[in-house]
Amino acid sequence: MMMIITHKGGGVLTPIFELKQVGYKVDDQQILQQIDLTIQPGEFVTLAGPSGSGKSTLLRVLATLLTPTSGELWYNGQAQASYDKITYRREVSYCFQQPSLFGETVRDNLAFPFDIRKQAFDDTKATEALESVDLTASMLTKAITSLSGGEKQRVALIRNLLFPPKVLLLDEITTGLDGTTKAIVHRLINTMNQRGITVISVTHDEGEIAAASRLLQVVAGRLEVSADAK
Repeated sequence: MMMIITHKGGGVLTPIFELKQVGYKVDDQQILQQIDLTIQPGEFVTLAGPSGSGKSTLLRVLATLLTPTSGELWYNGQAQASYDKITYRREVSYCFQQPSLFGETVRDNLAFPFDIRKQAFDDTKATEALESVDLTASMLTKAITSLSGGEKQRVALIRNLLFPPKVLLLDEITTGLDGTTKAIVHRLINTMNQRGITVISVTHDEGEIAAASRLLQVVAGRLEVSADAK
């Protein structure tokens, strides 16, 4: 059964995610085991832990890129498996560590969210999205092969946010970015979170871990520590 949390004022809050004894196994290898986790709408949750501990696997399970092999996983009051995957992935958006761009130009990538919704491309909206990560409108015609790593990551991120999801899943997206670009990405993510988007971020970055509002440690496939940062 899904957990229902009641506010002090009597209102009922449905968790955005509820995991009960969730596991993920490949052949004889148990990668995730007995994960119990509740995440409320609008939270910013940071997942940390050693390399190979299962953090990214947990994120991919939440994204429906992997299917749990045991336990229960509920999203927004409904079993995750009952959702149409296209509908689900419009609400729960996953950002890869290595940005995956396609086509020839930045415009090709920013047009994609409009195309799949059968909407006309909105130049103003795309330009505003570029400006939100300190890129100019002239970037629209720039070849993706000429972009720096930081530019690619910013384009991939705003592509996921042109139509804001309910949940943003971030898999070490600031790895390898310079300090300035990292600050730009942090600013956008924090703005989205302040607007009510739930953010779940996997990181090894010590600064991000220190700044976490809710920090969860994944060790050997288990959720070992849950703490609120100051």
